[in-house]
This record gives sequence, C-alpha cells and structure tokens, in this order.
Amino acid sequence: MKISQLMQSVQEGNFDEKFISLYGEEALDSQRKRYVSILEKAKEAYGDQDAHVFSAPGRTEVGGNHTDHQLGKVLAASLNLDVVACVIPTEDSIVTYRSAGYTVQPVDVKDITIHPEEKNTTEALIRGVAAGLCARGYQAGGFQCYAESDVINGGGMSSSAAFEVLLGTIQNVLYNASKVSATDIAKIGQFAENKYFMKASGLLDQMACSVGSFAAMDFKDPENPVVEKVPFDPSDYGYNLIITDVKASHADLSDAYSEVPAEMKAAANVLGHEVLGESTLEELLAHVQEIRNQCGDRAFLRAYHFVCETKRAQEEADALKAKDIQTFLKLVRESGHSSWMYLQNISVPTTPKSQAVAIGLALSEAVIGEDGAYRVHGGGFAGTIQAFVKEETTPHFIETMESAFGKGCCYILRIRNVGGIQVA
Repeated sequence: MKISQLMQSVQEGNFDEKFISLYGEEALDSQRKRYVSILEKAKEAYGDQDAHVFSAPGRTEVGGNHTDHQLGKVLAASLNLDVVACVIPTEDSIVTYRSAGYTVQPVDVKDITIHPEEKNTTEALIRGVAAGLCARGYQAGGFQCYAESDVINGGGMSSSAAFEVLLGTIQNVLYNASKVSATDIAKIGQFAENKYFMKASGLLDQMACSVGSFAAMDFKDPENPVVEKVPFDPSDYGYNLIITDVKASHADLSDAYSEVPAEMKAAANVLGHEVLGESTLEELLAHVQEIRNQCGDRAFLRAYHFVCETKRAQEEADALKAKDIQTFLKLVRESGHSSWMYLQNISVPTTPKSQAVAIGLALSEAVIGEDGAYRVHGGGFAGTIQAFVKEETTPHFIETMESAFGKGCCYILRIRNVGGIQVA
C-alpha cells in the first residue's frame, strides 16, 4: 500500500481497533494524528512508495531491580509508549534511517564487521542487529525508514531496547517471513548493544520490549531465559500506573551504574561464584565478614538486595496470578525500600545535595501511604520513579509531583499486550 493510501486509511478509521488495543480508547484521536504525521514525513523524505508501518514498545520493570545481570528473576511489562516507523523495503542492502532530531548515516548491512568508530551510535545498532540475525542463520536486508518515538530517553523505559526490537521486527517481517521468535529478537538486540554499541547490558530491557504484556522472566540460563506472560491490568483493580520524571540528569553516572554489577560480582566471587544468581541467602549470611573485608560493606548490602529481590520478583508474579493485588502492592513497596536501603541506587554519594529520586519517593509515600505502591524505576540514581496510584488519588498525586518537578512530569501509562509488531 502506498504511503498516501496508508494515511487515508488511518484517517478513515481503519486502524482504530488496532490503535485502541495498543494505546487505549482515550488516545485514539492523538494516535491517528501521530501516525498521519509520521507517514506524511516519510512521504516527504522518500516519496509516495509502497510501505509498511511498525511499532515497538518501551518497557517498565516492576520487580527485580538490578537482578537480570546477575542471572536472577524479573517482573516487567511492555508499555503504550513506543517507537513507530514507516518502512519502505529496498532491493539493496542499505538501511537509511531518519528520525526527528537525529542525523544517521546510511548503513550497508552487508558489512557486519564491528566499526569501533560507531560506538554509542544508531549506526552501530543497525549494523549490530543485522549481524546478530546473520549469526543465527537469518537474513538482513536494506530499507528506508522514518521513525518517531515517545519512549522517554533516560526514563528507565529502555528507548535503546525499543529501537533494537523495532529493527529486529522490521528485518524479521521483510526478510525472514516472520520466523524469528520474540525471544531471539531480544537476544539479537542485546548482542547489538553489547558488541556493536559497546554498552554492557542484561537481557531484561530487550525481552520486556519484545515479548509484550506483564512477563515473569528467569535469566538463570541467559541463552534460554524462561519467560511467562502474566496478564495484569492495574486499571482492573482501580489503580493507575504512573511514571514520574524527576528531572535529574543521567550525565556522568556511568561509574555509578557500572559499580552495581561490579560489586555484586565481587561478592559472588567471595562465595566462589561468577554471579549472585548462583548463590543463596544462607550462603551470603555465612560469609558476611569475608565480603565486607574483601569487597566493602556496600557490596554485601547490594548482594543482600539481590538475593531478596530475585525471590520477591517471583512472589510478585505469583501474587498477580492469584489476583492478590494487595500482596502484589506490598511486595512492590518492599522492592522500592530494598533499592533505597540496600542497593543504594537512589542518589549519588558524591552529590548529596541532589537527591531528586529520593524526593519523589518521599512525596509518593506522603500521598499514597500503603494504599498503592512506589519505587525507583529502572537503573536509578536519576530518571524516573514508578507508582501504582488509586484512580481517585491520581489528581492529588500528580499535583504533588508537579509542584516539585514541574508541569508534565507525570505519565499515566497502560500495559501493552504485544511487543514489536507490524501495524500495517
């Protein structure tokens, strides 16, 4: 279908049912306008050609804060915030990617060697996803693309993983007859980020973006993670899922992030393991002094967080399966407290006067109390916090947050039941 025909089809309401399933009925008008705008810009960039439309979501982590890189358990979900792309297949091997505010050089995906100069670039991810597909016996080809994203950068929603899942989904549909599984698309995205983008990451982000819905994940075998969908919609219980941007910069926090897995692994090494996923609470408690002496007190505390948090993530999934919302919310609060007390990813020790995440959590506690839940969202130290807020409390919650962090800092989110997909 030509881009102009896709635009007309959107305007005539032919995609309304799909838009409602992805974004909710309240967002129907805004999503129609958004898709028409993206298609119009693609038409301006490439002409009125035959095209497809793809979408890949951001994610939210609900349980298992900093557990995936230690091969633990996580509870996460796909969100209604996503990256949407109008894609035109080509007969060559060149991927041309355009997006508002970004300049990306064309990438020839016949060349799947690592280019060190592409470190931390979009080009690296395009090439890395192609390389990951080829390494698994799949195909990669060229296309022209215009995309826009409303996934919050640095908001713990994994904008880079959403992009990787988008790329994998495009290549899967165009050149692999949709034979690549959601799990493999996630692994390929992680491979691209680790080897080509040159950033260490676990598999949580990509898996949550690729699988869809609430999902309980066990990374004990990182090559074959166990993923179980757990259907859950907070609105069924009268709660809104709200992410608050506390307006704290992620700049210069790479050391703070890298110290978390490094200290956890150091504690695991004292126990004779590579990662903490191989350890038990009893084992950890039996070696408190050795860990303190060899790794420092914070390493023990972070290890303690891990062994309790990975167990808690499983308990959260079990509570949702049992439709026990109060136990689930209690566990989410406990997860947040553990991140604050033991994992210590709420503020940076070198900047004690800047504690925006802690302010957000304190305000959440004041408004929500035990009638809901709140916790740090994502990697921590800056970025966002997550809260499950009663619908009747939501206006007061948002007003309180905006008084501290400014208008528009809160996002009421929906859980999306699918990962990366072809929309048209």
